[in-house]
Amino acid sequence: MDTHTLKSVSDLPANFRSAFTFRYFNSLQSECFPLCFHSDINMVISAPTGSGKTVLFELCILRLLSKSISSDGRFLHAKGALKAVYISPSKALVQEKLRDWNQKFNSWGISCLELTGDNETYSSKNIQDADIILTTPEKFDAVSRYRVTSGGLGFFGDIALVLIDEVHLLNDPRGAALEAIVSRIKILSSNHELRLSTLASVRLLAVSATIPNIEDLAEWLKVPTAGIKRFGEEMRPVKLTTKVFGYAAAKNDFLFEKRLQNYIYDILMQYSKGKSALVFCSTRKGAQEAAQKLAQTAMAFGYSNPFVKSREQLERLREASPMCSDKQMQSYILQGVGYHNGGLCQKDRSLVEGLFLSGDIQVLCTTNTLAHGINLPAHTVVIKSTQHFNKEKGHYMEYDRSTLLQMSGRAGRPPFDDTGMVIIMTRRETVHLYENLLNGCEVVESQLLPCLIEHLTAEIVQLTVSDVTRAIEWMKCSYLYVRMKKNPENYAIKKGIPKDRVEKHLQELCLQKINELSSYQMIWTDTDGFVLKPEEPGRLMTKYYLKFDTMKYIIHAPMGYSLDEALHIVCRAEEISWIQLRRNEKKTLNDVNADKEGRLRFHVNDNKGKRKKRIQTREEKLFVLANDWLTGDPSVHDLSMTQDANSICSNGSRIARCMKEYFIYKKNYKGTISSTLLAKSLFQKLWDDSPYLLKQLPGIGMVTAKALHSMGVRSFEALGEADPRRIEIVTGRKYPFGNHIKESLSSLPPKVEIKVEEVECQKQGVSKLAVTLTRLSQPLVSTKRHYADMIVGSEEENLIHFHEKIRMDDFSSPYSVTILLKRPQQAKVTVKADLIFEEYIGIDLHETLVLKKANNNRINYKSENRLPHYYPPMVDVCIVDDDTPVNYGPPNRKDQKDDMPSFKLIDEDSEEEKEPYVTMEEEEDCVIINEHTVFDHIRQKAKCYPSLSTLNQTSPASERSTLKRKSLVKNSQLDPLFQYDSVVFGSPTNTKDIKQIAQQILSPVYASLPEKNGKTERPFSDETVFNYIRKRSKNSPILATSKMEDPLTISSQEGRNAETNPHNRTYGLMVSPSAKTPRITRDAPGEMLSFDISMAKRSNTNLEEKKKGSCSTHEGKSNGSDSFLGFKSIFSFL
Repeated sequence: MDTHTLKSVSDLPANFRSAFTFRYFNSLQSECFPLCFHSDINMVISAPTGSGKTVLFELCILRLLSKSISSDGRFLHAKGALKAVYISPSKALVQEKLRDWNQKFNSWGISCLELTGDNETYSSKNIQDADIILTTPEKFDAVSRYRVTSGGLGFFGDIALVLIDEVHLLNDPRGAALEAIVSRIKILSSNHELRLSTLASVRLLAVSATIPNIEDLAEWLKVPTAGIKRFGEEMRPVKLTTKVFGYAAAKNDFLFEKRLQNYIYDILMQYSKGKSALVFCSTRKGAQEAAQKLAQTAMAFGYSNPFVKSREQLERLREASPMCSDKQMQSYILQGVGYHNGGLCQKDRSLVEGLFLSGDIQVLCTTNTLAHGINLPAHTVVIKSTQHFNKEKGHYMEYDRSTLLQMSGRAGRPPFDDTGMVIIMTRRETVHLYENLLNGCEVVESQLLPCLIEHLTAEIVQLTVSDVTRAIEWMKCSYLYVRMKKNPENYAIKKGIPKDRVEKHLQELCLQKINELSSYQMIWTDTDGFVLKPEEPGRLMTKYYLKFDTMKYIIHAPMGYSLDEALHIVCRAEEISWIQLRRNEKKTLNDVNADKEGRLRFHVNDNKGKRKKRIQTREEKLFVLANDWLTGDPSVHDLSMTQDANSICSNGSRIARCMKEYFIYKKNYKGTISSTLLAKSLFQKLWDDSPYLLKQLPGIGMVTAKALHSMGVRSFEALGEADPRRIEIVTGRKYPFGNHIKESLSSLPPKVEIKVEEVECQKQGVSKLAVTLTRLSQPLVSTKRHYADMIVGSEEENLIHFHEKIRMDDFSSPYSVTILLKRPQQAKVTVKADLIFEEYIGIDLHETLVLKKANNNRINYKSENRLPHYYPPMVDVCIVDDDTPVNYGPPNRKDQKDDMPSFKLIDEDSEEEKEPYVTMEEEEDCVIINEHTVFDHIRQKAKCYPSLSTLNQTSPASERSTLKRKSLVKNSQLDPLFQYDSVVFGSPTNTKDIKQIAQQILSPVYASLPEKNGKTERPFSDETVFNYIRKRSKNSPILATSKMEDPLTISSQEGRNAETNPHNRTYGLMVSPSAKTPRITRDAPGEMLSFDISMAKRSNTNLEEKKKGSCSTHEGKSNGSDSFLGFKSIFSFL
């Protein structure tokens, strides 16, 4: 385009002219000006790096803002009403554009918002109010995935303009996320429900380096022919000169890259001409080592350092060096050399970029991420090796042509240089591949297929895809579909098949992924497999941006897994599979795992449980590295492994949070506790038992934490009590450093207390727990919010009974929760109440309550006598409902009436006889009897019973009780002896019946049993009866295992009764608080005595009303009275 046809900035409205500092647009910008500013069509532009494509984005933004200019020329802006979204593959480029556009547009009231991994301070309101959102593909995908209701898809309706920078990176593995979000915007814009929103007419503008298949991008973005603009090298403002040098190959790629470092200094001296230079390296460690080599070489020249030209430059470098937090970088900066990669913190990256732009740092060694757009041009660009390590494929590969063009595009600074120099260092056999580098790059292909299942799940979770038809439609909106039709062989489809066959293959692929998701319960499908709905595992995978294989590891995790098993799952995750075990790292890792000082919490063990002497796999490296870092004072200081450890902690924390929510969903108590602790530990880079927990506070680093540890301050409580002046002495700092350190405690959540106790419950078979949370200190006024998870679960069942996320700053104190639990079926259940804070380690609260299987469904008692394990449990329980006061005290035979037998308990097993025996406890006299003396005692006691009415003279209530027992016996199909026992012992109406029955059973002259249904029962000998008693003692439902002697908790009122009347527990007699013992007189003919425990009842008229309160044994849900309670119960009346 001729000079006279260049467009002037004055062609813009007066409101917008201040956005540009120049008077005329260049040739490329002038040719695109009418389409960018005077129309709303979609555009795709291919042009060399450095040709001014950024101005085209700004023209499109001004076109959008021009819609807010009123007829009288005033700019009327409504916040967030029309949004522009700028998408770039590089965080550094996003931050550069953010600085520029804030400076240009801020005076007009236009707000710009950065959405990257470096900025986590945004809220849903920030997103809603933003006019320009600058983001990376992964971050924008993540934000819009799980914030559907709170600013995720909520702001999509306001999107009017999408700007895609470096769109040729669709060819990179990271391009799948870019493809997914553009496809999401496309399918939502066609949604009938959003037809009236600005999204329905959204404008798409994409720019890229020179690519051959720009028409495919145009088809994907629905760009008309007029919107396709392709420019060649003639548009480059600075002409480039390319030099390719070939070197002999080494034994491996690693050694080859290391060898090339020896040639960089000589190349710079020959071609850079004392001007700024960028050295691109394939790895972060390679960039650091290249900078180290150059700094060491320059240092050898002393004051003749070629990278430091003046004393003023040296003074500026000396001032900047201490500002860098990287110790190695400080020494390099003094020599005029630096390095730049994604592993540096934001502060160090900004410092290095500023020094390079000002010319103080002359040589900057960096990774290829710097090539993608960030405006750091140099006169000379050196590409050290044309190979890079591919994370997905696990080996070294040649750079694609577009990446090399991006690196080359950094050469030449338009204001300062007329030419730029590009030096490519490669193997001798690949020199010919790069001699014609600037003629174009390779075809851009789709990378969506390998991660299709994750992105399809995300669309189902967001409800943008609700059925199979919609899923296929979403896939047709992707760049994958466009390239699948053009190059089917690249996507496992035979070449030359018709277009309809490609579409059928796409449908089959979609159904295959849906079936796979359904098999892992990620999504729900109806019986026809047509309707698609998200399930909780699918939501969690989408929310935490996890790979499908990682989610499968979590789903297949064992139910009761431990903390080290949780860490193993993190180390197997796909998100950090790109971290490799390097040969030169093995010795260091072996020494760390040997752990001679006992620092590590977990180790890599062999099959025999012994520590492995050699680390051999990537997963083992990650496990050792994570454990070393979580000690709080890592022993590994290698730059490469340090950056690997940072990746493990950042990605691992996200994976562990997903594990936590998944196990809460599955109600897995142990898994939840382990994954919650792991997530916090990885976030803080500390185990909960680390001696350096104070590092969590702002202003306390490793040096200060060690100093505080040396003076005995290892916890937050100890720091609160410490003297600030002593802190200053120990740390070697000046006043008021100690006060500032103590003030940092205000960043902690307020102190709270948690209690769990059992309260009385009227429901049968149910335990009622009260969990109370009380705030002990008032929260300070702070913008930071503190959250904690209250979890109540049982260890034995590994089950979560209650979970709630609580904001610790503003819950109403005391906060109480009532939980109903089924009465434990096993011997005991350990209920734990945990308050686990979301961020901080070392302040979690844990309370434990042991629930035991009780005989009474209403009240849970615990015996206070802890007996040896060979004692049978004292389990006889009696609830007596009556208004008569209880007569406490030990049984005294002299004071007893003749109609009341004495009580004696069975407690031990004989060691000498190896047969069951009974300890008769009577006023602390212990009598040991054998098999024969038992029956002698029974016969003797039977003779002492008073005369009572005959067996047939039973009350109606006792008849019904007998029928009930007969029914139970019939249903349970017990043996004949037990049937006889149920009939004869079922419901004696008075003690005479008992005496007669006992005499009939135990008499030696007993020949036959009463007739039953017309049949005479077979006789039983003493030995048979005794064997039956022994058998029943083992199978009796009232008897539990020998571990039930542990004390149980009782309510306050019942506890006072137990304390003031110790004889209640002596006999195992448990009395309800409202129950009182009736007076028993000789004139009460209708009294009933049960064989499990002596029990007095009211007269026959009240018997049926009081039947529910009678002495009974409880097995499961049964509340009836069992007439036979086994070996212990049959003798309890003696």
